[in-house]
Amino acid sequence: MKKTTFIYKCLLTLVLLFIAAIMIFPVVFTFTNSFMTEHEIGTNYNLIGQMLDKTTGAKDQFITLKLIPDWVSFEQYGKVLLQTPTYLNMFWNSVFLVVPMIIGQIIVGSLAAYAFAKLRFRGRDPLFFVYVMVMLMPFQVTLVPNYIIADKLGLLNSASAIVLPGIFAAFGVFMLRQFMLSIPNSYVEAAIMDGAGHLMIFYRIIVPLIKPGLAALVVLLFVDYWNMVEQPLIFIDDAFKQPLSLYLSRIQQEARGIGFAASVLYMSPMLLLFLYAESYFIEGVQLSGIKG
Repeated sequence: MKKTTFIYKCLLTLVLLFIAAIMIFPVVFTFTNSFMTEHEIGTNYNLIGQMLDKTTGAKDQFITLKLIPDWVSFEQYGKVLLQTPTYLNMFWNSVFLVVPMIIGQIIVGSLAAYAFAKLRFRGRDPLFFVYVMVMLMPFQVTLVPNYIIADKLGLLNSASAIVLPGIFAAFGVFMLRQFMLSIPNSYVEAAIMDGAGHLMIFYRIIVPLIKPGLAALVVLLFVDYWNMVEQPLIFIDDAFKQPLSLYLSRIQQEARGIGFAASVLYMSPMLLLFLYAESYFIEGVQLSGIKG
Protein backbone atom coordinates (compact mmCIF):
# COMPACT_ATOMS: atom_id res chain seq x y z
CA MET A 1 0.00 0.00 0.00
CA LYS A 2 2.83 2.36 0.88
CA LYS A 3 4.64 1.54 -2.36
CA THR A 4 1.50 2.33 -4.38
CA THR A 5 1.10 5.64 -2.56
CA PHE A 6 4.75 6.51 -3.21
CA ILE A 7 4.44 5.74 -6.92
CA TYR A 8 1.24 7.80 -7.11
CA LYS A 9 2.92 10.78 -5.45
CA CYS A 10 5.90 10.51 -7.81
CA LEU A 11 3.67 10.42 -10.86
CA LEU A 12 1.60 13.33 -9.57
CA THR A 13 4.78 15.32 -8.91
CA LEU A 14 6.05 14.65 -12.42
CA VAL A 15 2.75 15.73 -13.93
CA LEU A 16 2.70 18.91 -11.86
CA LEU A 17 6.32 19.68 -12.79
CA PHE A 18 5.49 19.20 -16.46
CA ILE A 19 2.50 21.54 -16.21
CA ALA A 20 4.59 24.08 -14.28
CA ALA A 21 7.31 23.93 -16.95
CA ILE A 22 4.75 24.57 -19.67
CA MET A 23 3.32 27.52 -17.76
CA ILE A 24 6.67 29.13 -16.93
CA PHE A 25 8.33 28.56 -20.32
CA PRO A 26 6.81 31.65 -22.01
CA VAL A 27 8.05 33.84 -19.16
CA VAL A 28 11.58 32.41 -19.30
CA PHE A 29 11.56 32.54 -23.10
CA THR A 30 10.53 36.22 -23.10
CA PHE A 31 13.13 37.11 -20.46
CA THR A 32 16.07 35.45 -22.21
CA ASN A 33 15.10 36.80 -25.61
CA SER A 34 14.94 40.32 -24.22
CA PHE A 35 18.77 40.25 -24.10
CA MET A 36 19.13 39.57 -27.82
CA THR A 37 20.18 42.22 -30.28
CA GLU A 38 17.67 43.50 -32.79
CA HIS A 39 19.64 41.84 -35.58
CA GLU A 40 19.49 38.45 -33.84
CA ILE A 41 15.77 38.81 -33.23
CA GLY A 42 15.17 39.70 -36.86
CA THR A 43 17.22 36.71 -37.96
CA ASN A 44 15.58 34.17 -35.66
CA TYR A 45 11.96 35.25 -35.93
CA ASN A 46 11.58 35.91 -39.62
CA LEU A 47 9.43 33.34 -41.34
CA ILE A 48 11.84 30.79 -42.74
CA GLY A 49 11.80 27.35 -44.21
CA GLN A 50 9.02 28.01 -46.68
CA MET A 51 8.17 24.81 -48.45
CA LEU A 52 5.73 24.51 -51.31
CA ASP A 53 3.09 21.87 -50.82
CA LYS A 54 2.79 20.09 -54.15
CA THR A 55 -0.78 18.92 -53.52
CA THR A 56 -2.46 22.09 -52.33
CA GLY A 57 -0.06 24.76 -53.47
CA ALA A 58 0.07 26.20 -49.92
CA LYS A 59 3.28 27.26 -48.24
CA ASP A 60 4.33 25.91 -44.85
CA GLN A 61 6.14 28.54 -42.81
CA PHE A 62 8.34 27.90 -39.79
CA ILE A 63 9.79 30.13 -37.09
CA THR A 64 13.04 29.38 -35.31
CA LEU A 65 12.58 29.66 -31.53
CA LYS A 66 15.79 30.39 -29.66
CA LEU A 67 16.11 30.34 -25.89
CA ILE A 68 19.72 31.44 -25.29
CA PRO A 69 21.05 34.58 -27.03
CA ASP A 70 24.37 34.41 -28.86
CA TRP A 71 25.45 37.66 -27.24
CA VAL A 72 23.91 39.27 -24.16
CA SER A 73 22.85 42.79 -25.03
CA PHE A 74 20.82 45.51 -23.31
CA GLU A 75 20.03 47.14 -26.62
CA GLN A 76 16.31 46.40 -26.37
CA TYR A 77 16.00 47.88 -22.88
CA GLY A 78 17.88 50.98 -23.94
CA LYS A 79 15.53 51.53 -26.85
CA VAL A 80 12.43 50.98 -24.72
CA LEU A 81 13.46 53.21 -21.81
CA LEU A 82 15.45 55.90 -23.62
CA GLN A 83 14.37 56.01 -27.25
CA THR A 84 10.68 55.10 -27.05
CA PRO A 85 8.71 57.89 -25.33
CA THR A 86 5.44 56.16 -26.22
CA TYR A 87 6.25 53.29 -23.86
CA LEU A 88 6.99 55.51 -20.86
CA ASN A 89 3.94 57.68 -21.55
CA MET A 90 1.63 54.66 -21.65
CA PHE A 91 3.33 53.18 -18.59
CA TRP A 92 2.38 56.24 -16.54
CA ASN A 93 -1.09 56.18 -18.11
CA SER A 94 -1.49 52.66 -16.72
CA VAL A 95 -0.24 53.76 -13.30
CA PHE A 96 -2.65 56.71 -13.17
CA LEU A 97 -5.51 54.38 -14.11
CA VAL A 98 -4.72 51.39 -11.91
CA VAL A 99 -3.65 53.08 -8.65
CA PRO A 100 -6.83 55.20 -8.17
CA MET A 101 -9.04 52.23 -8.99
CA ILE A 102 -7.28 50.00 -6.45
CA ILE A 103 -7.28 52.62 -3.69
CA GLY A 104 -10.90 53.56 -4.38
CA GLN A 105 -12.14 49.97 -4.47
CA ILE A 106 -10.24 49.14 -1.27
CA ILE A 107 -11.96 52.03 0.54
CA VAL A 108 -15.45 51.59 -0.92
CA GLY A 109 -15.31 47.79 -0.93
CA SER A 110 -14.12 47.43 2.65
CA LEU A 111 -16.78 49.79 4.01
CA ALA A 112 -19.54 48.08 2.02
CA ALA A 113 -18.25 44.66 3.04
CA TYR A 114 -18.37 45.69 6.71
CA ALA A 115 -21.99 46.72 6.30
CA PHE A 116 -22.92 43.43 4.64
CA ALA A 117 -20.98 41.30 7.11
CA LYS A 118 -21.52 43.00 10.49
CA LEU A 119 -24.53 45.32 10.27
CA ARG A 120 -28.14 44.23 10.36
CA PHE A 121 -30.56 46.14 8.17
CA ARG A 122 -33.61 45.36 6.10
CA GLY A 123 -32.84 44.04 2.63
CA ARG A 124 -29.20 43.26 3.40
CA ASP A 125 -29.14 39.76 1.94
CA PRO A 126 -31.16 40.59 -1.24
CA LEU A 127 -28.92 43.59 -1.86
CA PHE A 128 -25.81 41.45 -1.48
CA PHE A 129 -27.36 38.96 -3.89
CA VAL A 130 -27.62 41.81 -6.42
CA TYR A 131 -23.92 42.54 -5.85
CA VAL A 132 -23.06 38.92 -6.61
CA MET A 133 -25.19 38.94 -9.76
CA VAL A 134 -23.47 42.09 -10.98
CA MET A 135 -20.08 40.53 -10.29
CA LEU A 136 -20.97 37.45 -12.32
CA MET A 137 -22.02 39.48 -15.34
CA PRO A 138 -19.39 39.57 -18.10
CA PHE A 139 -18.00 42.90 -19.19
CA GLN A 140 -19.81 42.70 -22.54
CA VAL A 141 -23.22 42.74 -20.81
CA THR A 142 -22.62 46.06 -19.05
CA LEU A 143 -20.61 47.60 -21.88
CA VAL A 144 -23.45 49.43 -23.61
CA PRO A 145 -25.02 50.88 -20.39
CA ASN A 146 -21.59 52.00 -19.15
CA TYR A 147 -20.82 53.62 -22.49
CA ILE A 148 -24.15 55.46 -22.57
CA ILE A 149 -23.73 56.72 -19.00
CA ALA A 150 -20.15 57.85 -19.66
CA ASP A 151 -21.32 59.64 -22.79
CA LYS A 152 -24.14 61.42 -20.93
CA LEU A 153 -21.75 62.51 -18.19
CA GLY A 154 -19.14 63.69 -20.69
CA LEU A 155 -16.52 61.22 -19.46
CA LEU A 156 -15.62 59.57 -22.75
CA ASN A 157 -11.98 59.76 -23.82
CA SER A 158 -10.91 60.37 -20.22
CA ALA A 159 -9.55 58.25 -17.39
CA SER A 160 -12.70 58.87 -15.33
CA ALA A 161 -14.74 56.68 -17.70
CA ILE A 162 -12.65 53.72 -16.50
CA VAL A 163 -11.68 54.73 -12.97
CA LEU A 164 -15.18 55.45 -11.61
CA PRO A 165 -16.75 52.10 -12.62
CA GLY A 166 -13.62 50.35 -11.36
CA ILE A 167 -13.87 51.96 -7.92
CA PHE A 168 -17.44 50.74 -7.45
CA ALA A 169 -16.89 47.23 -8.83
CA ALA A 170 -18.55 44.43 -6.88
CA PHE A 171 -15.64 42.00 -6.61
CA GLY A 172 -13.91 43.79 -3.73
CA VAL A 173 -17.14 43.90 -1.73
CA PHE A 174 -17.73 40.19 -2.25
CA MET A 175 -14.20 39.11 -1.34
CA LEU A 176 -13.82 41.28 1.75
CA ARG A 177 -17.30 40.40 2.98
CA GLN A 178 -16.40 36.71 2.84
CA PHE A 179 -13.23 37.50 4.76
CA MET A 180 -15.04 39.54 7.43
CA LEU A 181 -17.51 36.74 8.06
CA SER A 182 -14.65 34.79 9.66
CA ILE A 183 -14.25 37.53 12.30
CA PRO A 184 -16.38 36.72 15.39
CA ASN A 185 -19.31 39.06 15.95
CA SER A 186 -18.40 39.15 19.63
CA TYR A 187 -15.54 41.53 18.79
CA VAL A 188 -17.97 44.05 17.35
CA GLU A 189 -20.51 43.55 20.15
CA ALA A 190 -17.86 44.05 22.83
CA ALA A 191 -16.65 47.26 21.16
CA ILE A 192 -20.22 48.60 20.96
CA MET A 193 -20.74 47.88 24.66
CA ASP A 194 -17.58 49.92 25.35
CA GLY A 195 -19.11 52.85 23.47
CA ALA A 196 -17.24 52.61 20.17
CA GLY A 197 -19.00 53.66 16.98
CA HIS A 198 -18.98 51.69 13.76
CA LEU A 199 -16.28 53.82 12.15
CA MET A 200 -14.04 53.31 15.16
CA ILE A 201 -14.79 49.58 15.17
CA PHE A 202 -14.02 49.38 11.46
CA TYR A 203 -10.74 51.29 11.73
CA ARG A 204 -9.46 49.88 15.03
CA ILE A 205 -10.67 46.28 14.91
CA ILE A 206 -11.74 45.17 11.45
CA VAL A 207 -8.99 46.70 9.31
CA PRO A 208 -6.07 45.19 11.29
CA LEU A 209 -7.74 41.77 11.13
CA ILE A 210 -8.36 41.84 7.38
CA LYS A 211 -4.88 42.89 6.25
CA PRO A 212 -4.26 39.53 4.49
CA GLY A 213 -7.56 39.93 2.66
CA LEU A 214 -6.68 43.50 1.64
CA ALA A 215 -3.29 42.35 0.37
CA ALA A 216 -4.88 39.55 -1.65
CA LEU A 217 -7.42 41.97 -3.10
CA VAL A 218 -4.69 44.44 -4.08
CA VAL A 219 -2.81 41.73 -5.97
CA LEU A 220 -5.91 40.47 -7.76
CA LEU A 221 -7.09 43.96 -8.68
CA PHE A 222 -3.66 45.04 -9.88
CA VAL A 223 -3.33 42.04 -12.20
CA ASP A 224 -6.86 42.54 -13.53
CA TYR A 225 -6.63 46.29 -14.11
CA TRP A 226 -3.02 46.28 -15.32
CA ASN A 227 -4.01 43.85 -18.08
CA MET A 228 -7.30 45.46 -19.06
CA VAL A 229 -7.77 45.95 -22.79
CA GLU A 230 -11.48 46.27 -23.59
CA GLN A 231 -12.25 49.26 -21.35
CA PRO A 232 -9.50 51.62 -22.58
CA LEU A 233 -9.97 50.45 -26.14
CA ILE A 234 -13.65 51.42 -26.07
CA PHE A 235 -13.74 54.41 -23.73
CA ILE A 236 -10.47 56.14 -24.72
CA ASP A 237 -10.01 57.12 -28.36
CA ASP A 238 -6.88 59.21 -27.93
CA ALA A 239 -3.86 56.90 -28.26
CA PHE A 240 -1.80 59.32 -26.14
CA LYS A 241 -4.10 58.61 -23.15
CA GLN A 242 -4.29 54.84 -23.53
CA PRO A 243 -2.55 52.46 -21.07
CA LEU A 244 0.43 50.23 -21.66
CA SER A 245 -1.68 47.12 -22.18
CA LEU A 246 -2.76 48.46 -25.58
CA TYR A 247 0.77 49.38 -26.63
CA LEU A 248 2.08 45.82 -26.62
CA SER A 249 -0.31 44.82 -29.39
CA ARG A 250 1.19 47.53 -31.61
CA ILE A 251 4.87 46.76 -30.99
CA GLN A 252 5.01 44.35 -33.91
CA GLN A 253 3.99 47.17 -36.22
CA GLU A 254 6.19 49.90 -34.73
CA ALA A 255 9.38 48.21 -33.52
CA ARG A 256 9.54 44.44 -33.42
CA GLY A 257 13.02 44.38 -31.92
CA ILE A 258 11.93 45.82 -28.55
CA GLY A 259 8.97 43.49 -28.11
CA PHE A 260 10.61 41.13 -25.63
CA ALA A 261 12.10 43.88 -23.47
CA ALA A 262 8.81 45.77 -23.42
CA SER A 263 7.00 42.58 -22.38
CA VAL A 264 9.47 41.92 -19.56
CA LEU A 265 9.12 45.46 -18.24
CA TYR A 266 5.33 45.20 -18.59
CA MET A 267 5.00 42.06 -16.47
CA SER A 268 7.70 43.01 -13.92
CA PRO A 269 5.36 45.07 -11.65
CA MET A 270 2.92 42.17 -11.40
CA LEU A 271 5.64 39.64 -10.58
CA LEU A 272 7.29 41.91 -8.01
CA LEU A 273 3.99 42.70 -6.33
CA PHE A 274 3.04 39.03 -6.15
CA LEU A 275 6.44 37.99 -4.75
CA TYR A 276 6.29 40.77 -2.16
CA ALA A 277 2.75 39.93 -0.99
CA GLU A 278 2.81 36.18 -1.68
CA SER A 279 2.23 35.04 1.91
CA TYR A 280 -0.54 37.59 2.49
CA PHE A 281 -2.09 36.71 -0.86
CA ILE A 282 -2.27 32.98 -0.15
CA GLU A 283 -3.62 33.51 3.36
CA GLY A 284 -6.16 36.06 2.18
CA VAL A 285 -7.50 33.87 -0.60
CA GLN A 286 -7.75 30.85 1.70
CA LEU A 287 -9.59 32.71 4.45
CA SER A 288 -11.92 34.52 2.06
CA GLY A 289 -13.19 31.21 0.71
CA ILE A 290 -12.36 32.00 -2.94
CA LYS A 291 -11.21 29.00 -4.94
CA GLY A 292 -9.43 29.24 -8.28
